Amino acid sequence: DGTVRYLLTLGDGKVIESVFLPEARRDTLCISTQVGCAVDCKFCLTARMGLERNLEAGEIVGQVLTMYREHGLDPARRPVNIVMMGMGEPLLNLPSVLKATRLLSDPGGMNIPPRRITISTAGITPKIDELAQEERRPRLAISLTSADPKLREQLMPLARKYPLAELIEACRRYPLRSWEWLTFEYVLLKGVNDRDQDARQVVRLLHGIKCKMNLIAFNPGPGIEYETPDPGRVASFQQIIRPSHPCFVRSPKGRDIYAACGQLKRTLTQTETTQTEAVSPGEDDSIEDGR
Repeated sequence: DGTVRYLLTLGDGKVIESVFLPEARRDTLCISTQVGCAVDCKFCLTARMGLERNLEAGEIVGQVLTMYREHGLDPARRPVNIVMMGMGEPLLNLPSVLKATRLLSDPGGMNIPPRRITISTAGITPKIDELAQEERRPRLAISLTSADPKLREQLMPLARKYPLAELIEACRRYPLRSWEWLTFEYVLLKGVNDRDQDARQVVRLLHGIKCKMNLIAFNPGPGIEYETPDPGRVASFQQIIRPSHPCFVRSPKGRDIYAACGQLKRTLTQTETTQTEAVSPGEDDSIEDGR
């Protein structure tokens, strides 16, 4: 489908992954904010790496510059969206993420509007409040994956420290700009969180919040035991959400090359990457709201 997954070597020899996703009306660049991730979501390959370190702002922006160069991108001719949804939890590296956002959006530089830059968080509640105070900030997407507090804690252990009720309260007080909606992302796991009653529970949880939802059918990976739900089950879930909130199904771009949501994990050793700067094995309207 034209998706390209990059394996990029940093100055200290550590490696990260970024993804180029071509679309009909724009291009989307999915970039990393940390080397690995400490959040440990049970349906994500990146979580198995653990956290090695934060990225500096220049290393975050450098991923964008690399893909600009490789694909001849020009936002003046064709829109470009940036989604900080590769490796890492952006809110655990907030100073570098905000500095990178300023660099990317500066009119004298790359001039990418903040409304075309999105970060996704597993729900670091205090950092959401901190982000809310920033004048030049990206759009915010929240990884929800279950409206049941106990199930969410099983799937996303971080929720034990930052409970769902507190997260939703932070979302309710988040100061949305006039053009802005919160985005909630929901990874559908067959037989786990994809039932009609799960969808109805989501509707009740998000009542009164100006938001839209991205549904992501689970992207499989080695060692992860969950399964992808059938398309009909995904469609049924969507139809329950839609009367209350805009709801999109994320197309699984790059799944065949482990470039889809939750699949980013280094596939070469650091020794092998000393010879290689990038690996190129080769969504719908909601992609601008997150990967």
